[in-house]
Amino acid sequence: MKVYDISPVLTARTAVWPGDTPLAREVLCDLARGDSVTLSTLRSTVHLGAHADGPNHYALDASGGAVGAPGIGERSLEYYLGACQVVSARVGRGERVRPEHLLGALGTIAQRRVLVRTDTFRDPTSFNEDFAALSVELVDELARRGVVTIGIDTPSVDLFASKTLEAHRAMHAHDMAILEGLVLGDVPPGTYELIALPLRLLGFDASPVRAVLRDVPGGPPAGIAVGSGA
Repeated sequence: MKVYDISPVLTARTAVWPGDTPLAREVLCDLARGDSVTLSTLRSTVHLGAHADGPNHYALDASGGAVGAPGIGERSLEYYLGACQVVSARVGRGERVRPEHLLGALGTIAQRRVLVRTDTFRDPTSFNEDFAALSVELVDELARRGVVTIGIDTPSVDLFASKTLEAHRAMHAHDMAILEGLVLGDVPPGTYELIALPLRLLGFDASPVRAVLRDVPGGPPAGIAVGSGA
């Protein structure tokens, strides 16, 4: 059974959202120094590498106020474990993925978890601001098809310059889960088992995940088409 590791390597060089906290390790004890154990302290944003957003990261009410949404530690693990479908989007940098960018793939979606490959954020150590994101139209269409989790191979389901976070808010309206920062460049479109469990960080707005995909018996379906960028 083939396993795809769709999490980036995490080091001090891993790019984080500008202004956020990069990964740092403080070694408190070290076998190499003669200590009885090696013991480390980790400091980092929880939106590090492949990660799951908690609803309290983005949920607002109609007047723009916080709604007391749950943190990532309160989310059901069913969002992050189970059959999923990887689809490719032929989309330009700085664009939002619309339903037509998936072309034939949209009609094949039969899983409740969907991962969107855009190939617009290829180097996890170098933050490019012109990555692609999701459109509200695509979120609404996937929700209509019963999708409960959407993942993407960029730092955010919204564009870098977005202040209104349209895709985040649309996903909250549908009670969908968000996975960001995935590495999908070597994953063929198809159906897999997703394992991307967040830590049980109660009240936190996100958690890093070790996201992997496993082939399902019989292998992923062939012939999923992709669209051409507008």
